[in-house]
Amino acid sequence: MEELKEEDVLKALSKVMEPDMGKDIVSLGLVSNLTINENSISFTVSTKNAAMHSRKRMEEACQFAIERAVGANYNVNIEVKGLKKSESAQKVLPNIKNIIAVVSGKGGVGKSTIASNIAVGLGKKGYKVGVVDADIYGPSVPIMFDCQHYKPMSKLVDNKQFIVPAENYGVKLLSIGFFAELDQAVVWRGPMAAKALHQLFFDAYWQELDYLIIDTPPGTGDVHLSIVQSLPLTGVVVVTTPQNVAVADAKKAVSMFKMDNINVPVLGIVENMSWFSPAELPDNKYFLFGDNGGKNLSDSLGIPLLGQIPLIQSVRESGDAGRPAVMQHETPVQKYYLDLCDQLIKKVNWRNDELNETKVVEVEYGQPKCSS
Repeated sequence: MEELKEEDVLKALSKVMEPDMGKDIVSLGLVSNLTINENSISFTVSTKNAAMHSRKRMEEACQFAIERAVGANYNVNIEVKGLKKSESAQKVLPNIKNIIAVVSGKGGVGKSTIASNIAVGLGKKGYKVGVVDADIYGPSVPIMFDCQHYKPMSKLVDNKQFIVPAENYGVKLLSIGFFAELDQAVVWRGPMAAKALHQLFFDAYWQELDYLIIDTPPGTGDVHLSIVQSLPLTGVVVVTTPQNVAVADAKKAVSMFKMDNINVPVLGIVENMSWFSPAELPDNKYFLFGDNGGKNLSDSLGIPLLGQIPLIQSVRESGDAGRPAVMQHETPVQKYYLDLCDQLIKKVNWRNDELNETKVVEVEYGQPKCSS
C-alpha cells in the first residue's frame, strides 16, 4: 500500500463544506491535529454549529470524503468540536485581508464622503476593495456610488446562497439601502439592525478583498458594538471637522475603541472641511469651522493625522452625482484623497507588522469583553 501523505488527506477533506460558512473546512483552517499512522488517520474538525446533529453530520461527511479518496483501509478517528464565537467570526471572512471602520462622533462631518473616497482611492491604487454601508438609518453609499436602484441578486456557491454586491468604479458594495424603497425609512430596534448587518458581512459574495471599508452610523451605539462583536477589525478611522463640537464628539469615539475591553487600533484621524476654497479663488483658504481642530486632537491623543480635506464645491457635486471626488483627474481634490489613502496604507501596514490581531469582542452580562 502506497504511503499516505498529509496533503492526500487534506485534499480529500477540501471536498467537505462548512455549511454555515459556505467554504470548505481546509481553506477555512478548521482541520487541526492531523496525524497519520500505518493503519489510522486522526484529526480534529471545528464547526460553527456545535449541536450534536451538526457535529455528527460533519463527522459522517469527513469519513465519506476520506474513504472515497483513499479507500476504507484506514481506521479514521475524527473529533468534531464547536467553534467559539470569536473563532467563528475570525474564520468566516478569511479572504478579506483588512477590515476598516470609518467612524465619527457626530453626524454631518462628511464621514460617508470620506469612506467612499477612501474606497475608490484604494481601488485606483490597485487594491481589491469592498464597502459595507452600515449606517442602517441613513444609508448614503448607494447615492455616492450611483447605484441606488440596484436590487441585490443571490448566487449559489457550494450549496449556499450568497448576496451579490453591487459594483461600481472597481469597488464592491452592499448597503441596507438596497433592500428598502428609496423613500422608505428604516425603523428598526438594535437586534434587527444587528441581524441585517450580519447578513451584509457574512452572507455576501465578497471573494478576495484587500480592504473592506465599513461606513458606520455617527456616534457610538448598538451598530458599533455589533461590528466589534462580529469582526476582528484591522482598525478605525475617525472623521471630524475642525469645529470644537465635532472634535469633542470625535474624542469620545476614539475613547470607545481604546477601551480595554474593546481595544481596536485607531489608525488615524481625518479632518474634513478643514477650510473653504472657492472655485474662483482656489488659493484662498477660509476657515469656516475653525482652524486645525482635527490636527490638535491628533497631537493631544498621539494619533496620526491622516489628512486634511478642504470644503470644495466639487466634492459635494461629485457625491450628489454618484461619482466620488477622488475620480476627478489630476485635480487638487484628487491629490488630497490619494494622499490620504497613502497615509492610511502606511498605517495599516505598520499596524499589521507591529500589533497583535484584534480580538472579537464578546458580551457577557451586558458588558463588552474581549475574547481570549
